[in-house]
Amino acid sequence: MESRRLGTHGPLVSAIGLGCNNLGRAGTRTATVEGVREVIDAAIDAGVTLFDTADIYGAEFGLSETLLGQVLAGREGDLVIATKFGHAQFAPALAGESAPGSRPYIRAAVEGSLTRLGIERIDLYQQHTPDQGTPIDETIAALDELVAEGKIAAYGHSNFDSDQIRAAADASPRLGVAPFVSAQNEYNLLARTVERAVLPACEEVGIGFLPFFPLANGLFTGKFSRTERPADTRISRQRPHIAEEAPWDAIEAFEAFASERGISMLEATFGWFLGRPVVSSVIAGATTPEQIRSNAAAGSGWRASAAELAEIGALFPLSEAGQD
Repeated sequence: MESRRLGTHGPLVSAIGLGCNNLGRAGTRTATVEGVREVIDAAIDAGVTLFDTADIYGAEFGLSETLLGQVLAGREGDLVIATKFGHAQFAPALAGESAPGSRPYIRAAVEGSLTRLGIERIDLYQQHTPDQGTPIDETIAALDELVAEGKIAAYGHSNFDSDQIRAAADASPRLGVAPFVSAQNEYNLLARTVERAVLPACEEVGIGFLPFFPLANGLFTGKFSRTERPADTRISRQRPHIAEEAPWDAIEAFEAFASERGISMLEATFGWFLGRPVVSSVIAGATTPEQIRSNAAAGSGWRASAAELAEIGALFPLSEAGQD
């Protein structure tokens, strides 16, 4: 497994990470600690070092963190544990009526995450969504306090647009504190709008990018086709419209592109991401050991060249709408 630096100032992370949004999700094998242990053990055996969760993940608040902490107990030393706080839509009431980007909220949230994860320090603590009502200076200053106290090692953000990324980067030297090291936004072959402004902003300020939903809910795993849709998948169970509305002509052309190079569509997808230096790690979810082993293997080989990035991009044109 290749290791890549998370931006200019962040830790080394595995090129393929494990997105832990499925831990504690009802109706999956990872709803229980036994199922989570199978997936985590397979991930570690495959060389995965980055485990990305959030306080809101799981069937109830904090369940993903709790299960992850139980399974990783005693072996966190060589791993990078990342979690998130302050989702604007789903954040619970912490520290009274404090806004999710405020100092009181952040200090209350980090204590909860540390307790559930069963660790003394979070390696990467990420603001889940921007807080429009709190100055970014207050958020950064609060996060830097946590670094000084040894409660977190580094901090990142999620769902920031390019203006917010630059504003956060500008604030750090003004405050005399460490900068954000990472950005996490939706990015896949069907959702490429971050290429317009978000990825250039990340490159400009020197932070690493972490795409979420990288496989477009499983469309790019190679398990789906125009006519075949496995019954045991989230698309078939909960989101059939994703397969029904998918651009199958483009997906089939992409599959042919992969076949011409002797690789699977899954390998081509991970290689498309990792052909971009700004992408530090691809954090794909998994509910079975087989899935994480497949992801890790697929992300350990082929990388797209600049010409191949352009060829793939032509199959999936960049939308005019989306995040700037």
